[in-house]
Amino acid sequence: MKLLIVGSGGREHALAWKLAQSPLATEIYCAPGNAGTAGIGENLPIRAEDITGLLDFAKSHDIGLTVIGPEAPLVAGVVDAFRSAGLPVAGPARGAAQLEGSKVFAKDFMRRHGIPTAAYRVYSDPQSAVRDLDSGAYGFPVVVKADGLAAGKGVFICEDLRQSRDAISAIMQERQFGDAGDQVVIEEFLQGEEASFMVFSDGRNVLPMPPSQDHKAVYDGDRGPNTGGMGAYSIDSILSPAQLETAIEKIVKPVIQAMAAEGNPYTGVLYAGLMLTAQGPKVLEFNVRFGDPETQVILPRLDSDLLEILLAVAAGDLSGVRPVWSPDPVVSIVLASGGYPGAYQKGKQIHGLEMAGEDTNTVVFHAGTETREGKVLTNGGRVLAMTARARSLEEAILRAYEGVNKLRFEGMYYRHDIGAKGLRKKRELS
Repeated sequence: MKLLIVGSGGREHALAWKLAQSPLATEIYCAPGNAGTAGIGENLPIRAEDITGLLDFAKSHDIGLTVIGPEAPLVAGVVDAFRSAGLPVAGPARGAAQLEGSKVFAKDFMRRHGIPTAAYRVYSDPQSAVRDLDSGAYGFPVVVKADGLAAGKGVFICEDLRQSRDAISAIMQERQFGDAGDQVVIEEFLQGEEASFMVFSDGRNVLPMPPSQDHKAVYDGDRGPNTGGMGAYSIDSILSPAQLETAIEKIVKPVIQAMAAEGNPYTGVLYAGLMLTAQGPKVLEFNVRFGDPETQVILPRLDSDLLEILLAVAAGDLSGVRPVWSPDPVVSIVLASGGYPGAYQKGKQIHGLEMAGEDTNTVVFHAGTETREGKVLTNGGRVLAMTARARSLEEAILRAYEGVNKLRFEGMYYRHDIGAKGLRKKRELS
C-alpha cells in the first residue's frame, strides 16, 4: 500500500519511521518532508496547506492512505476534500478540527458539555480585556491565549497586570500571530503538573495511548517563553489509575460523544493537554492530531502495527484493533537553533547524525532539516529530536543525552532537564 504523510516536522518523521515498519506499506511519500523522511521514502514539493496539490497527487498515485500531521491543513478542511473524493484519510474533518482551530470554540464546547477546564472569558477588542484586568476582575497569575492557531506560541502566563497588558497587545494589536489574534481568551491559572494524553477515535470508540509529558518552555526549569516543545518523555506513571480513568471517562469519551451529537463526528487522533490539579485532571487545550514532540516518545512504545490502527480510524471502525504498548519509558530531547522561539539562522551543517543513532534503542528524528549538496542542514527552529527507549526512565534519559553529545551544529541549544519531573515523581512514589 502506498502512503502519503503530510507535514515536515519531527512528528512526520516519527510517523514515517513507524509506518515504514508495517508489512502493508510498500511506498511512502512525504509532503513536503525533511532530511529524515527522505531516508525513508520520497519527499514531494507540495506544501502541507496545498490541499489541491495533495489531492491531485493522491489521486494520480493510487495512495491507499493519507495521514495528516499538522493542524493547519486539518483546520482548513483537507480531510473533507479527501473524503469528498473518496480517498482514505486519517484525521478529523473541518468541523471537528475547530477544537484546535479556535480556543473560543473549544472553551464554549467544554462549558456546554461539563468537561472540566479553567474558568474563562472571551474578548474581541483589547480595550475591554484591559479594562477587566484593570478592574481587578482577575487574580494573578492569569493566562492569556490567542484564539486561533499560533504554532504553540500564542499562550502567555502573566504574573501581573503589566505582563497581561503586554500579552494582549502582542496578540490583538501587534498581531504577532496574525488572524489568530482576532479574539483572546483570558482564563484562570490552574495549579498542578501538565500531562499530554492522546487517543485514537473512529467517531464512536477510543483507543488510549500511553501518557506523556511535554516541556514547552525554552529554558531549564520551565523558564522563558513557550515553544512548540523542547522535549518529552513517556512513562505510564505520569497518570495515576484514577487520573487515567477521569481523563477517559470525564474528558475524552464525553468529547467524542458530544461532537457526534453536534453533527461533527470526531475521527483521528485527539490530544488532550491536561493540568493535573488537586480537583482532578482539567483540560488546558485540545489538539486535533498527534502532538509534537509527544509523537516522538509515544510511537517508539508501540510494538504493533500503526498502519493497521490508522486504516481502522479512516474506515470508522476501531472495534477489532488491539494495540500492543511497551512498558519501556521513552525520552526525546529537542535540539533547537539558537534564538528559537525568536529569530534564528538556517543553513547550519549538522554533524554526528550516524553516531547519535547507532544504538538500536535510539533514533534521531528530524524536524527542521534539509539536504543540500549531500549535507544535512538546519532549516527550522526545532531541528532534531534525540530519542531513546530503555527499561527505566533513568536509563532512557542517559541514553538520550549520550546521543545529544554526539550531535552538533552552530548555535545548537537544548534543555538539560527533560524527564527530570518524572524522576522526581518516581522518587516521591517510592
